[in-house]
Amino acid sequence: MHDPDTTRWPYGTAVIAALALAALASVHTAPAPAHAAPTKPVSITITEFTFTPTVLTVPVGTTVTWTNRDEEPHTVTSTTGGFASAGLANEETFVRKFTRAGTYTYFCALHPHMRATVVVK
Repeated sequence: MHDPDTTRWPYGTAVIAALALAALASVHTAPAPAHAAPTKPVSITITEFTFTPTVLTVPVGTTVTWTNRDEEPHTVTSTTGGFASAGLANEETFVRKFTRAGTYTYFCALHPHMRATVVVK
């Protein structure tokens, strides 16, 4: 008795295997997708009870480093609670990577008049 599948498609398995190999080959020969260029780290300085710059605009994915250059301790504290540093002594740093677009207002919890903003686009 003949198997009806091999009678109709005697090369069915070979055709399917060839198509699968062609599909795999096209995946491997397709050009690699373009990746966003890595962003350069950006610095904010704390001097004379001021964050400099007071407004910083950066692309999504940017890492920002705050460095305290004052003799007094300061913090970097989000107004929404999204991030907060410990008290930073002279020359200590706080680092945060911004992975979402938005406007991030922050202040020094020890000196609330010190305010600044990071805008992420």
